[in-house]
Amino acid sequence: MIQSFDIQLEACLPDLWRYAWSLTRDRDAADDLVQDCVERALRKRLLWMPGRPLKPWLAKMLLNIFRDRWRKDARYVTVDLDQVGTLAAPGCSAEERLEVRAVWRALETVPRDQREALLAVVVAGLSYEEAAAALGIPKGTLMSRISRARAKLKADVDATAVTKIRSVT
Repeated sequence: MIQSFDIQLEACLPDLWRYAWSLTRDRDAADDLVQDCVERALRKRLLWMPGRPLKPWLAKMLLNIFRDRWRKDARYVTVDLDQVGTLAAPGCSAEERLEVRAVWRALETVPRDQREALLAVVVAGLSYEEAAAALGIPKGTLMSRISRARAKLKADVDATAVTKIRSVT
């Protein structure tokens, strides 16, 4: 059964927010980015093709809005490491929180195109096909970028922390 636009939009909000946060590293900026994305999606809902998943379309829209802002500001927002610590699952140990912080620090050193590919799959929860479509690149290029991003992270962070970063395929 095909879900309506509104139902799919509501279901995508948590993933969109996590993706926005992973791009901005700021809760307020992530909220603003998701709000702008939802507003644009509602304005352009007639361009969405019913029967197709909404999440890749929204992820691409969110990334384009982020890129437009990034070009305008010409800088990235720095990571608030106190905020990053709260991303770890409730009840996890202090060591696991430190691993999460180490991965986020190392993620800052990953080239932007590789970071965007990795975040689209790992944080936004897109499949490889959906992420490739959202980023406007072939699936093979996406997989290569993800592989290079993971290799860079493994080189910069203890390998045990990075092995927990898995894709959804």
